[in-house]
Amino acid sequence: MTAVARHPRQVLLGAQAGAVVLPVCDHYSGVEARMRKSLQLQAEMTQEFGTCVFDVTLDCEDGAPVGGEAEHAQCVTELALAAAPDARVGVRVHPVDHPAFEADMAQIAGKAGHRLAYIMIPKVESVEDVVHAERALRASFAPGLPLQVLIESPAAVHRAFDIAAHPGVQSLSFGLMDFVSAHAGAIPAEGMGIEGQFTHPLVLRAKLEIASAAHAFGKVPSHCVVTEFSDVQAMRMAARRAAREFGYARMWSIHPSQIRPILEAFAPDDRQIDLASAILLAAQQADWAPISHQGALHDRASYRHFWQVLERAHATGRHLPGDVAHWF
Repeated sequence: MTAVARHPRQVLLGAQAGAVVLPVCDHYSGVEARMRKSLQLQAEMTQEFGTCVFDVTLDCEDGAPVGGEAEHAQCVTELALAAAPDARVGVRVHPVDHPAFEADMAQIAGKAGHRLAYIMIPKVESVEDVVHAERALRASFAPGLPLQVLIESPAAVHRAFDIAAHPGVQSLSFGLMDFVSAHAGAIPAEGMGIEGQFTHPLVLRAKLEIASAAHAFGKVPSHCVVTEFSDVQAMRMAARRAAREFGYARMWSIHPSQIRPILEAFAPDDRQIDLASAILLAAQQADWAPISHQGALHDRASYRHFWQVLERAHATGRHLPGDVAHWF
């Protein structure tokens, strides 16, 4: 009797890495017209790529005008409810110590929680902030939602591992602008720019700590914004460095022109896809026992890596060979 070939997900378990898979791009918008365009673009690119290749985060923190927080939260709720059924929509609410935080949760999670993929909590300083946020979320939407958190201060970076360990946290993002500002001028303004954020030692340390904390607990590290949105080449370079040198699995976009460069930078190339496909097919043929491929030994430790390559390829809309495409 021939054994049924087991799916990689059935076999390649046991490591925290890759426990959460998210689209590699997180696109932020807070002005109503731009939020609508972002949702429309997401639907168009989902059709183009055959999968949702970027999340849309509707922003209440920086998007809401001062004094108009309640009206903005209502607008965000309506947009989330009107989004396409297969849309991936999240919302960034106000920080837990902001007067509008509880109202944000009651309005948005209470009325549109069933349509949201996650809630982003900015300016998280400690695990206690995460506990506070989760309590408010469940008070408004009992099933709860994954929480994504923004690490934006030196103290928060120090506590990143504790924050990442909380089971309700899905992803950690680095808040570059607030992090630099929190240093009272000790980091020059260039530290917020395309060059400085990849050269200043304190910024580099923060990025590495956040990525390491996220990976330690199987969460997704999300890289910060690049404000020079008109420079596509600079954006592409920053995204490649975030993915290949700093261990980030996701990156923020603040302008539609940044989405495709992020997808390109985080997607595996054809050589990586072909290698991963060949190794995993041979592994499956061997019922996931160790194999030799092109003179190198592979077993379940390396199989997990190559499976994650294919998962990333699928998440970025890359073409997969037919003999592995059925896994998705």
